[in-house]
Amino acid sequence: MEIWVLGALGRTGRGITAELAARGVPAVLVGRNRERLAATGSKFVVADGAEAIAAEIRRQRPAVVVNTIGEYAATAGTIARACLPGGHYVDLAADLVAVPRLLDLHEAALAGGSTFVTGAGFGVLATEAVVAKLCEGRATPSAVHVDAVASVAIEAGALGVALAASIVDALTTGGREYRNGRLVPARLGADARTLEFPDGETAKSASVPSGELVAAQRASGAPSVTITSGLAPTSPAVRAVLPLLGRVLSIAALRRFAIGRLAGIQAKAAPRPRAHSWGHAVVTWPDGTTREGWLRAGEGMDFTTSVVAEVAARLARGEGKPGAHTPTSALGAEVAEAAGGTFLL
Repeated sequence: MEIWVLGALGRTGRGITAELAARGVPAVLVGRNRERLAATGSKFVVADGAEAIAAEIRRQRPAVVVNTIGEYAATAGTIARACLPGGHYVDLAADLVAVPRLLDLHEAALAGGSTFVTGAGFGVLATEAVVAKLCEGRATPSAVHVDAVASVAIEAGALGVALAASIVDALTTGGREYRNGRLVPARLGADARTLEFPDGETAKSASVPSGELVAAQRASGAPSVTITSGLAPTSPAVRAVLPLLGRVLSIAALRRFAIGRLAGIQAKAAPRPRAHSWGHAVVTWPDGTTREGWLRAGEGMDFTTSVVAEVAARLARGEGKPGAHTPTSALGAEVAEAAGGTFLL
C-alpha cells in the first residue's frame, strides 16, 4: 500500500511527506537526485521525467501516486494512466487546461477501478467544498460566485518551474467564466474587489482563469459561475495590459523564455500576510434566494499539503469513488475539515 510522492524534495513534496508521516503513512520519495534522496533515510525511487516515472509505476505498482512536479497539463495524463488498473492518482493542478484534461480520463479510471483526483489543495478545494455545502439538498442554483484568497508564507529560493508555468499559463488562457452553462472568455483581471473576511481582515482580488470554475460548476450545476482570486493583480495599470501580455506569451518560444526567467527569480522569505486563508462562495437560486459561506484555513501551503496527504491516505484505504474527480467529488466536502479547514455558513 505504498504512496509515492513525485517531486518529494521540493517544498510541497516535503510538506506532503511530513503530513503523511503524521498520519502514520510512510511515503516513498520519487525524484531525480539519488544523493539527496538517499540522504533523507527514506525509501526512494530515482526517475526523471514523466515517461520514466510512468515506467517505474507500471513496474512497481504503488497504491497511490501524488504528483507535485508541475506542468500538469503535460505530465498528469501520462502518470495517471500508468496507475491503471487499480492504482490511484492525486495532483495539485488548479488551471483550466490541466484540470479538465484529467477529468476527461473519468471513463478510463472508472473502467480500471482507479480514482484520479485533481485540484487537491487550497486551490479548487477551498471554494468547491463551500459550494457543495451550500447546495447540499437543494435545487440547482442559477448562479455561483467564488473567491479564493490564500495567505501564503514565502520560502526563500528560486520561484521554480512549476509555479512559473502556472503563472504564464494563467496569462495565456485569459479570463474565463461560465455563462448559460458554457465556459466562455471574460476579461482577465476584471471584477476587482476588496473582500472583508469574517475575522475582520481584508484583501483584494480579481478574476483569473482557474480550475475552481470547473469544480464550482460541477458541484452546483449552475449555468453561471464566476471567480476572483487573491493571486490576480488588482492594480488598474497592470490589469489594463494583461490581455496583451497573454497574447504575446501565447507564442511558444516566448512562453518558454518567460517560464525560464520567472523560474529563476530568487524570492525572499516573508511571513504570511494574514492570519487565515479563505475560500468564499455566494450561491443564488432562480427565486432570488441567496446563501453565502466561507472556508477558513491556516497558511495556504500548509493547508494544501494537509489536503493532499488526507486525500492520498483515504485513497490508499480504498475510500475514493472510482473515476476522475475533484476532491469534494471524490471524497465529500468534509475532507476540507479533515485537512484543518472550518466552514462558516
